[in-house]
Amino acid sequence: MPLHMEPLDVTDALEGISSALLVSCPVCPPVSLAVQKSSPFIEFFKKGIKTEAFEDYVKQTRNELEQRGVRTGVFTTYLPCPTMCLWTKGQRKRLLKRAKHYEAVLVLGCDSARYTAEQTLAQTDCKVIQAMQMTGFTNARVKFRFPMTITLEDTTLIHDTHED
Repeated sequence: MPLHMEPLDVTDALEGISSALLVSCPVCPPVSLAVQKSSPFIEFFKKGIKTEAFEDYVKQTRNELEQRGVRTGVFTTYLPCPTMCLWTKGQRKRLLKRAKHYEAVLVLGCDSARYTAEQTLAQTDCKVIQAMQMTGFTNARVKFRFPMTITLEDTTLIHDTHED
């Protein structure tokens, strides 16, 4: 049950920042952007386990920031547990080590991913900025196509319709 994520405008939050590390969860954001762009989730022989729509978004974000004079980097992790809400102590230590060279961390993920970054970087001066928001849940049928391509079909965005 991937969360459906949509990018946020973080221009104001980055005011005065000269360096930003994009920290991404490699599950929900790539699924969301693949659905939004109607593109494959994984094309193994073209991109490995990366999602082209998400990689394009990261590249575009970096280009926009660098045009404004912001130095950028990218950080993500895949194993042993990819989702930022379940990172191991070692994965968090890697983020801490990498983020020391940046003024801000842009979290491409949900509130739980932001919390992981905030807890990991709590003893630093690194500003944590959430760059995506959850708008619902993605439901889809996974389809495997030759050669080793995974697409998401019959996708539905499910919004919370429960009332208190």
